Amino acid sequence: MTHTISIDVPSQTLTLHDETGDVLMQTQVSTAKNGMGEQMGSNCTPRGEHVIRAKVGAAQPLNTVFVARRPSGETYSPELRALYPQRDWILTRILWLSGLEPGKNRLGNVDTMRRHIYIHGAPDEDPMGIPGSHGCIKMRTQEVIELFDRVPPGTPVTILG
Repeated sequence: MTHTISIDVPSQTLTLHDETGDVLMQTQVSTAKNGMGEQMGSNCTPRGEHVIRAKVGAAQPLNTVFVARRPSGETYSPELRALYPQRDWILTRILWLSGLEPGKNRLGNVDTMRRHIYIHGAPDEDPMGIPGSHGCIKMRTQEVIELFDRVPPGTPVTILG
């Protein structure tokens, strides 16, 4: 069974489709506050065709904090956020994306995977439906768990903008 994911940046939505195109899940997300773009260091959300290259965090507890794709030993809370107000919170699960289009989102200075672009969980108080990330696609923690559990590595992801 081949699922596909589409992320519509203008409407800030993520949709999971089954192999016939039927919608299995649709949710609000938050993409980059800097808009769309592929350049290394831009903090923009890359466009085009991607694939889930790796899944990180299976069976980790809700609100596990990740740093460099590893559990930090912390559990997110508003109190922890107050201690680290500038931190980019990556929580619960990570779906690491890799671009499929050489020169657009793969290889060189536009490589999505080397830019560490993920679909990942975010604090529940972070607004969804408006741009606010550093380039990644942020989701509510329960929704990222649902998506994580439904898709294998290799799942196609299209980011539309």
